[in-house]
Amino acid sequence: MHIQGQLVDIPNQKIYSVSITVEKGKISAIEEIDANPDLPFLLPGFIDAHVHVESSMLVPSEFARLAVVHGTVATVSDPHEIANVCGIEGVDYMIENGRQVPFKFYFGAPSCVPATPFETAGGEIDASHIEELMSRPEIIYLAEMMNWPGTVNRDPLVMEKIRIAQKYGKPIDGHAPGLIGELAEKYVSAGPSTDHECFTYSEALGKIKLGMKIAIREGSAAKNFEALIDLIDEYPGMIMFCSDDKHPDNLALGHINELAARAIAKGKDLFKVLQAACLNPIHHYSLEVGQLRIGDPADFILVRDLKDFQVQATYINGEKVAENGNTLIDRVDNMVINNFTSSLKKPEDFKIEAKGSQVRIIEALDGQLITPEIQGDILIKNGFAESNPEKDILKITVVNRYQDAPPAVAFIKNFGLKNGAIASSVGHDSHNIIAVGVDNETICRAVNLLIKAKGGISAVSGKKEEVLPLPVGGIMSPEDGYQVAESYTRIDKMAKEMGSTLNSPFMTLSFMALLVIPDLKLSDKGLFDGKKFEFTEVFQ
Repeated sequence: MHIQGQLVDIPNQKIYSVSITVEKGKISAIEEIDANPDLPFLLPGFIDAHVHVESSMLVPSEFARLAVVHGTVATVSDPHEIANVCGIEGVDYMIENGRQVPFKFYFGAPSCVPATPFETAGGEIDASHIEELMSRPEIIYLAEMMNWPGTVNRDPLVMEKIRIAQKYGKPIDGHAPGLIGELAEKYVSAGPSTDHECFTYSEALGKIKLGMKIAIREGSAAKNFEALIDLIDEYPGMIMFCSDDKHPDNLALGHINELAARAIAKGKDLFKVLQAACLNPIHHYSLEVGQLRIGDPADFILVRDLKDFQVQATYINGEKVAENGNTLIDRVDNMVINNFTSSLKKPEDFKIEAKGSQVRIIEALDGQLITPEIQGDILIKNGFAESNPEKDILKITVVNRYQDAPPAVAFIKNFGLKNGAIASSVGHDSHNIIAVGVDNETICRAVNLLIKAKGGISAVSGKKEEVLPLPVGGIMSPEDGYQVAESYTRIDKMAKEMGSTLNSPFMTLSFMALLVIPDLKLSDKGLFDGKKFEFTEVFQ
């Protein structure tokens, strides 16, 4: 196979016309030809340097079908979402499902399953499991070490997992939101070498100076591109791009190509941008992904221009997997595994006895995972605390999906619902059911829709009900990715018609039980102070 294009030589910062020869999935020759400005540009494929495939609500084989359309050829994937549901069986599922399609999934060993001891998860991965996973060639790194207090304080169990990764010579991903100064130094010195959780320039710069690679994240909920992109000017070798969590509707529209285009639009140097988008992940994780050199795997893309990066074709191991906006990867049969045993709830299960009018409130911030603690007044009716929609103070609940237990209930601001409720069994990291609503009845209805479906997302408004079933672990669909994206778009629109002003209400909802991100979150066991790393009371 021979392909002509204008080769974007990133290391040498040159662009010239070539004809490349591909044999047996590898580049066997690169011959310079007469300059031809009409040829498409030829560059290495894009790589998502940190993603939870499960957050796309698609199984890996379907994620790949959508991602290749945007020029993505590989991901560095942390399967801790399915691991929190199904344990090591969930990790095996992701690997085996991903193997069915021509796409380069590189999985890590989840380091924090469960993420904390303050919530109920369906699976556990201990040090012995880490040893087993690290011995496998298909596991290339220790996935994000979210237990930063344990890392900083050298908790023996945390350090054992890090030691195992170091024994096998595999990199360790970090997760240290807001850590600066001495705390950051202690965290980095323990072993983590990347971070995707920085939300300020100064925080990221401090970590770069400690030797950390920074993955600039732009997902469906957390968006740090604007705050961090200027780092690429001076530290192009230390920057990667990632989505972390990307819902199916967003994935259908774009992926890492969007970040490259935005960086160029901000006047960033082309070669520095492509170094971050295409090459740095290969070097950091030792990925077997082609860099457009003789002898490399034939992983590359053809793009119309170097401004918008409109992808004309994507090749992986010499196979054309996408062309002009269409995926060429065939659908495969997708198995279903799950762990969902909760029984139906009653509206009275979501009542809170009033112990005053002032409560601690989770403040959801659009585009951020951090949730400040604020105070406010709720309504009191017949001795019970209720939502106050006029002040946008709504009830939030987390329901244990692995065993029957009383729901945890608290209050949240900025979801904006004027009526009804939304719910999701995509609730990082343990994936219990999480719901927000204006009253107990509709919250209960939204929750029960998911219990009946054994997982998914739902919206309830008056007599109208919408459900997107996610039967794989309660977090993924085995169905066609584009159809899932359409269904998600429909239910997302319904949530916004109910009053939500959030850019991605269901993605934001999914992070409201993520205890490792400060300040205030809710687990199935109660309201949690992410700064003190302990439970706290709803009423002050």
